[in-house]
Amino acid sequence: MSNSPKIKVIGIGGAGCNTISRLTKANLKGIELFAANTDIQALKKTLSPNKVLIGEKITGGLGTGMDWELGEKAAQESQESLKNILKGAEIVFLTCGLGGG
Repeated sequence: MSNSPKIKVIGIGGAGCNTISRLTKANLKGIELFAANTDIQALKKTLSPNKVLIGEKITGGLGTGMDWELGEKAAQESQESLKNILKGAEIVFLTCGLGGG
């Protein structure tokens, strides 16, 4: 039995997903990595084993166009998927750029 805490790192949006790609390349052990984005094309390029397209109905997978209100609605639309990522985690790190949507 391990005493290590269950750690998850979630990258949100373009900047967050870029961070997750770099962490994936680093091949870190004992950490689960997740990428969440409203832009399906950017998400496909992300090097993460766990990807979540958020706000698919409201954005059509085309991103938010730096519209923070649309980003908020997209997160609300996908709140159950986002909650599922958190299940079982003892420590969660969020990484994002906060530059737009």
